[in-house]
Amino acid sequence: MTDTPKHSVSVAGIVVDGDGRVLVIQRRDNGYWEPPGGVLELNESFEAGVAREVLEETGVQVEVERLTGAYKNMTRGIVALVFRCHLVGRTTDAVVTEEALATRWISVSDVDTLLTESYAIRVHDALGALPRHRTHDGRNLT
Repeated sequence: MTDTPKHSVSVAGIVVDGDGRVLVIQRRDNGYWEPPGGVLELNESFEAGVAREVLEETGVQVEVERLTGAYKNMTRGIVALVFRCHLVGRTTDAVVTEEALATRWISVSDVDTLLTESYAIRVHDALGALPRHRTHDGRNLT
């Protein structure tokens, strides 16, 4: 019998403010711009994981609205569950953290320019009505 494949599960939040802007971070480890997110911990729900990751990476408190997509990095075996979120409270002030070189609220028209294809599509999917599922190689859709 062969070993069961191992996958890592991550969660990410597509946070949209009242002006329709989307919150993104510039990651410290690779310099890329992405929606905030990270590895789901064993003892937490999807919603709690998203809220924790967004807070840790941006200092912004959110509430999860709905699942908008599932994405698998075929190269690394990471399954990402992405959720649309809204702000809790009135502040949109994002901060620089240990995990983010920078944080920024961007317009949807800037998503395709600033983010790689595999992350830009997550924002576009989150703005749509139905959840999507896609595969990618870490940067580009496959």
